[in-house]
Amino acid sequence: MEKLEGRIRNHDREIEKMCNHHFQGFVDSITELLKVRGEAQKLKGQVIETNRKLRNDGKELLATMDELTQCRLQQRNIATTIDKLTHCLPVLEMYSRLQEQMRAKRYYPALCTLEQLEQSCLPRAGEYRFCAIMAENIPVLRAHIRDVSMSDLKDFLESIRKHSDKIGETAIKQFRTKGPNIAKHWKFNGNNNGLGKQVTCPQTSLNLPKPHPAQDLVDFSPVYRCLHIYTVLGSRDTFENYYRKQRRKQARLVLQPNSNMHETLEGYRRYFNQIVGFFVVEDHVLHTTRGLVNRAYVEELWELALSKTIAALRTHSSYCTDPDLILDLKNLIVLFADTLQGYGFPTSQLFDMLLELRDQYGEVLLKKWNRFFRQILDQDNYSPIPVATQEEYRRIAGQFPFQDPELEKVCSREPLQHASQSFLKVFVVQVHHIGSASLQCFLGCVHSSTEIDDMIRKSTNLLLTRTLSNCLQYAIKKKNVGLAELVQIIVNTTHLEMSCHYLEEFISNITNVPPHMVNATKLYGTSTFKDARHAAEEEIYTNLNLKIDQFLQLADYDWMAAQGGGQASDYLSDLIAFLCSTFSVFTHLPGKVAQTACMSACKHLSTSLLQLLLEADVRQVSMGALQQFNVDVKECERFARAGPVPGFQGDTLLLAFIDLRQLLDLFIQWDWSTYLADYGRPSCKYLRVNPHTALALLEKMKDTSRKNSVFSQFRKNERDKQKLIDTVVRQLRNLIAAHQS
Repeated sequence: MEKLEGRIRNHDREIEKMCNHHFQGFVDSITELLKVRGEAQKLKGQVIETNRKLRNDGKELLATMDELTQCRLQQRNIATTIDKLTHCLPVLEMYSRLQEQMRAKRYYPALCTLEQLEQSCLPRAGEYRFCAIMAENIPVLRAHIRDVSMSDLKDFLESIRKHSDKIGETAIKQFRTKGPNIAKHWKFNGNNNGLGKQVTCPQTSLNLPKPHPAQDLVDFSPVYRCLHIYTVLGSRDTFENYYRKQRRKQARLVLQPNSNMHETLEGYRRYFNQIVGFFVVEDHVLHTTRGLVNRAYVEELWELALSKTIAALRTHSSYCTDPDLILDLKNLIVLFADTLQGYGFPTSQLFDMLLELRDQYGEVLLKKWNRFFRQILDQDNYSPIPVATQEEYRRIAGQFPFQDPELEKVCSREPLQHASQSFLKVFVVQVHHIGSASLQCFLGCVHSSTEIDDMIRKSTNLLLTRTLSNCLQYAIKKKNVGLAELVQIIVNTTHLEMSCHYLEEFISNITNVPPHMVNATKLYGTSTFKDARHAAEEEIYTNLNLKIDQFLQLADYDWMAAQGGGQASDYLSDLIAFLCSTFSVFTHLPGKVAQTACMSACKHLSTSLLQLLLEADVRQVSMGALQQFNVDVKECERFARAGPVPGFQGDTLLLAFIDLRQLLDLFIQWDWSTYLADYGRPSCKYLRVNPHTALALLEKMKDTSRKNSVFSQFRKNERDKQKLIDTVVRQLRNLIAAHQS
């Protein structure tokens, strides 16, 4: 502290020295300041006055400067505003245009405007509230555009689903009018006998209005617009997948036929129109859009459609029993296939399916004609057509191709009954109809005339060998068919057989293929009619034999009669009368048929009489019964000798009764010594007598002799006769045993 105080004192002394040193200068300065104070007061007054004057003089300038400052500020603000508006006005104008486009539903331009607004205009406009509102509204507008365009696409898909029928109908009509492979309508022109002389194939003439392209019926703008919108939105894949998925669903709906489609042709037509309409749309989309659908996708849909269409046609056509409907369906399928082929779709499988439909058509046609022919055969009276004049003969004969010059000559001289009847006319006309129907069916299935000719011949062969053959067999085997009807059937089949070459000419005329070609299928008409005629002949033989058996059932022989009568039995007289009247009907039959029938009847009668004599129920036979039996056999021989059917040489018909004759002569003449001595020799008088038959009949007479004891005076004769019979029986048994060994 002491040092500090000492230091302070030192400083104080130094300060005092300094003040003492500068005191005089301080006093001088104060003196000068005092001198200057007056001048300063004077200067202050002058400055105040000058300031007052300046203030008064600068008030207007300040006001002007304030106005200038305000103008400069306004000018700057105006320039700033103009600059800002220069950036905002395009945004507002573009947003206004966007709103107008949205109201006008021009969504793709609106989307382009929206993209330009977002990427170019809004960033340059700056951060304003309205820009922020616009920026916030942009995703909403995009979503709205996407939803609206998708809604338009759905409406479009629903529209083409509803109108695919009309689209397909228009496309098919357009193809029928302009297509190069239009199915041709064949017309058959024939002469009086029904044989074609000319076949023409004119181009189809359809008085249709000139059709607009099928695509013009559809507004595809929703598809294009939606595709562009989704492309801009970056969702093209989503759009493509959705479109293809929905079209696949629609394809399945289109390819699902109605359950009653097979009932009418209109059902098939509507089904085909929908399919054609579907693929016309897809083909148009394929060629007018870039990648929305590609060729692989369309081909996949077509493969699906082709398989389902063929399956549906197989199913529904199998229910069809109307040949006209099948033929119309075939023409519709050809037009359907040709139309789609014109759009580039492969349709070979459809033409393969047509071959199946052709076979079904043939089967249905055969069933139809089978019923028709049976109905005709049931309604036919199997009687010849009476012809009174040559003109009438020509009119009737002109209805079927076979001509008989000899018959025409006879008809020119006298009235007669034509050996044919209505079935012939109906058959010829219907066979021509069948040939023409087959031709209509084959057109479009095959393109070669030789193939068509071959198929028509094959179908005609089926008609002849199966349908007609069965119908003729049905007519022949009917329970109520009589001999006259069978005779008429033989006459008819003979005429038909002789007319087969006219059928060959008919087929050649409608196909323009010569019948003599190397590979041409031969018709089986001749063999068919021959088989039917032979069946009718056999049926005649069988019916004759049955009638003979019915008469023989009426036979009532007294096998124990003491002596025979002088007249033939009643049943045999009736039988002979029946045979005479029957064989008189056989005048229209070929000679060999009538002769065979007569010989068969006589042989059957002879055999049946012999069986009647030898049957087990007849245990005893007297000589008187044999004599009556001999009278009946003589009546049969008289009938045979009279020649009921012309053409037999000499006594050929008598040979049918030779077995009975020799057997009866042997017993009535009791010529056993000759029989036993000459047995086995070619010159034997009783060569046709079988020892077994003779033994069986002799056994029956042996039993009769043993039980015969009428008068005692005849007993010795009876005993001698019995011994003789026993001897002959023993010799016959030895003879049989010798030949068996």
